[in-house]
Order: sequence, then structure tokens, then C-alpha cells
Amino acid sequence: MSRLQHFGWFFGRGFGPQGWGRLDYRWNYAWQRPDIYQQSARELEQAGFDLLIIEDALSLGSPDTLGLRVDSAYGGPKHDPLMLAPYLFAATTHLGIAPTVNAGAYPPYLAARQFATLQHLSSDRFGLNVVTDVKSARHFGLPELSHDAAYDRAEEWLGAVRRLWHSWGAGAYLGDVDSGRFADASKLDAFHHEGEYFTLDGPLNALPFTEGVGDPVVVSPGGSGRGLAFAGHQSDVQLALAPLDSASVRAYRAKIHAAATAAGRRPSDISILFVVKPEIVASEEEVRRVVAESEHPTDEALREVLAAQSSDLETDLTVLDLDAPIGEGVFGQHVSRGTIDNLVGRGGSLETDTVRQIATRKAKKGSLSDGTGFVGTASQFADFVEELGESADNDGFIINGDLHPVTLHRMLDQTVPELRRRGILRTSFGGGGLRANLRDF
Repeated sequence: MSRLQHFGWFFGRGFGPQGWGRLDYRWNYAWQRPDIYQQSARELEQAGFDLLIIEDALSLGSPDTLGLRVDSAYGGPKHDPLMLAPYLFAATTHLGIAPTVNAGAYPPYLAARQFATLQHLSSDRFGLNVVTDVKSARHFGLPELSHDAAYDRAEEWLGAVRRLWHSWGAGAYLGDVDSGRFADASKLDAFHHEGEYFTLDGPLNALPFTEGVGDPVVVSPGGSGRGLAFAGHQSDVQLALAPLDSASVRAYRAKIHAAATAAGRRPSDISILFVVKPEIVASEEEVRRVVAESEHPTDEALREVLAAQSSDLETDLTVLDLDAPIGEGVFGQHVSRGTIDNLVGRGGSLETDTVRQIATRKAKKGSLSDGTGFVGTASQFADFVEELGESADNDGFIINGDLHPVTLHRMLDQTVPELRRRGILRTSFGGGGLRANLRDF
């Protein structure tokens, strides 16, 4: 029997000139203004989505790869998604908003104060997608860390942020007009933190959160062992990347649940939402046509695939010989194992597969109905979602795409009614903010 699952949207291109070079861009929305994002957020809320996660990259990349980001506006420029969040909160009532936050870029005290402010302004709908990018460190005068050390820093950073959030102890805020006492200063924690990466003092100059609501929701990506351990210890939502078949979903969920248990938490404390980017078409005939056209990409099409992957990997793959292997040595230590594995694909090898083979696999599309890809009708996508809910006990999905009305309607116009007909997608919200959204079922 079908059961409700959670759905979110991942604004995968971030707060930048989305749609550049495509017909979508000719709708004449100004990407620098909030209107297009407010319209899209309202429609996501109407569709019953729990949260919106906004991707971000602080840097335009290394001097050698600037062109990969800006020449076609694929990965830059990008404005700060934290500044966009209040506009989205103003346009919605229930939708949670989780901008991407680099744990090395914001001093803990400043971060705790800004995030507490947004939690209050949004009526408890704020979240933060915590990432550990190290290559942008040079913009802040910080040392570049190894992959695992960046997670160590993020653990300390988030621990300090949480302690600041809770530096107003139980009963510290009084708000008692009759007695004239706003707060009890004796219950504030004026702690001193001196760690490996941060030194700071409390208490925080911001009010504590609404009783029973809890802290802002923490989202995390990352498929490495260290990343999964971080999720088990810290996260409320795991932004999961894995092959989307029952066995793989069950195995991934088991890893997160084990990490949560090892950290003294309950597996149910983390909502594991798998990222998917469906291509919804009108008919099975259209599915076959789209899939067939993708099977024999031209060299030009392969270069376009490589350019897109290069932006994400901060590694210029377009200069490589199409008929030679990539090799492990091409990628710097800042590139996560999960991102590399996503490029290579299941069963692939950087050492033996040629660039052409890897790019061809990325270019090739498959059908939802036979499990080879994500091109399908709304009914076929609903079949896919329903099957993983039943066979793998899946919590739900994060749909990846531009935050643009054209993209939303293309993916959701037929999909939302079909999911609701089957009892998979919510039709109303219980209220109480983002954390409540995730605990409604």
C-alpha cells in the first residue's frame, strides 16, 4: 500500500543566471531579483514540498578554470543564497528554506547569530545545507585543508554554533512585563571555546528558539566515509546520492542508520532523501524517442557533457584526450569521492575507461520503466517513487533542477496530481516549521 513520502527541491545551479543560453531564459525574468524565486517557491509549497535547498559555491574556481564557470554561466556568477532566504520566507508559509553554508567561511559566532535570526524571522522554517569545500579557503585567508580535516573543522564549527544557540539556558528568557524582567542573566552561559580551528566566547546575542521546535534543520551531502559519519552525528536531512535501485537505497540507508546509532542517535532522527532529476515526457513513444537520440552523442555533445562535469569538479575535463583514460591523478584532494564516483558511474574505472566512454555514459539517457534511467511519464515516475517506498522503505526524494517556473511546470504539472492520487505526496501541512514538516509522517 502506498504511503506518504517527503519531497524537496534542490536548486542545483544556485542563485545565478539560470537558464542562460536556453529558451527558458527568454521569459525575461531578472535572475538578480527575487521575483522568479518567490514565484517558484510558492508553487513548490502548493505542490506539497517540504523544503527547498539552494546550492552555492563561494568561489569561481581556480585561475585555470575560470572559463568553465563564467563563459557559459554554468557555475557562476552566484549571489549569496543566505540573502535570498528572507524573500522566500516572505512569499511562503510552510516551505522550509536551506541555503548552502560553507563551514569554513562563516565564523561560528556570526553564523549562529545570523541563523538564529533567520529561524525567528521564518517562524522556524530555516535550515542550513552544510558543506566543507576547501578550495575557496584562499578567498578568506584560510589554509586549505584535506578532505577529512575539513569535516573535522565542520564538526567543531557546528558544535560551537549549537552551543551558542543554547547559551541561553532554560528559563533565561522571561518576557515578564508585570515584573519588568525581560531575562535572567544568571542563566546565560558565558562560555569560552578554544579548539583546534576556532576560538570564541558566548553567550549569543540572540533569543533562544521556540520551545519544542528545536534548532534550525541541518542538511548535509557527502558520500565518503567521513561524510556519512558527519551525517550520522549532525544531520537532520541527508542529501543522498546513490544508484536508485532497491538494493542500493537499502544499503545506503543502512550506512546512515549505522552512523546515527554510533553517534548515540536514533536512525529515525535523519530523513534520507535521494537526489533525482527526472525528465518527464507526455507518452511512452516520447520516452523511446528521447532515449534513442541520446545513444550516439557527437563529439560536440560529449564536450558539452564534460564542460558541465568540469564545473562541478573544478577540473577541466574538456582538455583531455577523448580516447584515453582520465586517471585518478587528475582530481585534487578537494574533490569528494562521491562526486568522482558519480562521474564515472557504477562499474566504471578512471584507470581503464576512456574519457569518451565515461562522457557517453553521462550523455546516455534511459527509461524509468525499465530502470535504465529517468526519462518517463508522470505515471512511470510515480511507479518508481512508490516502488522504492515499498521495497526500500525510502523516506523520499530531492528533485534537482533550476528554480524556474518553466522547469517546475515541466517536471511537476502531471507528476503532482499522480503522486497525490496514489497517496504518496502530502496535500496539506501540519504546521510548526521545517522540522515539523519532516516529522509529520
